[in-house]
Amino acid sequence: MTSNSRLTAIAAWSALALSLAALLFAGAVVSDAAKRLPGPSLQPKKFGILRLDRKKKFPPSVLPGKVFDRCSPETVRIGTVCMMTSPYPLESGEIGRNDYFFATQKCAELGGYLPTAAQLIGAAPYVKLAGRVDDNEVTASTDVDATDGLKDRREMSASLTTTVSGGRAAGSQGVSDGSRGDPKTGEPDPAPLPADPAPETLHYVTVYDNGDRGGFAGGKPVGQPENFRCAFNRAQGKAGELG
Repeated sequence: MTSNSRLTAIAAWSALALSLAALLFAGAVVSDAAKRLPGPSLQPKKFGILRLDRKKKFPPSVLPGKVFDRCSPETVRIGTVCMMTSPYPLESGEIGRNDYFFATQKCAELGGYLPTAAQLIGAAPYVKLAGRVDDNEVTASTDVDATDGLKDRREMSASLTTTVSGGRAAGSQGVSDGSRGDPKTGEPDPAPLPADPAPETLHYVTVYDNGDRGGFAGGKPVGQPENFRCAFNRAQGKAGELG
């Protein structure tokens, strides 16, 4: 073997040795880093891997909002939503308090939300929406007890509208007595103004069954009570599923 051949062979073996050493060193670094990082877990951890549960889904506790794998018995499935089959059953202490604020907070407390007018009208063929006394009591929630009179029924939606124009039509937080102007700019103290969080000019849209076609039944001020039902999102991976 010539001297040039020997030098070439030595250089090749040296390069191979360096490559193997670098590979082993990198593996050791990765292994050491892996030991310090948290392993896969059902609980979210910094720099950790969130693993799927036995049903191959993320745990409900780490998902935004409350979702359901299937609709509960008191709800009906409508597309990607589970909607109450009947209006929310008020307890004795809640009667007369079921205005827009109560309804939206109650639905949130139950893990859902107050449905929009569009969602309620879309649900008309599937649930017994509140209806007129001359509607079909089999497919609509109608007043059939004549002992206290007979009244047409409607129910609340999350959709809002105003009866007059201007920003004040949607309420006002007012100006508190403790508000002060900026002394550095010579700004005067603002005049106190009472808040108007539930204005008569801000209405929620009501909906009725209308022979399973759904219909608009006018608006009511947000501070007035009305029947309502809640809707709930279905679980991750179920959107658009048929059957």
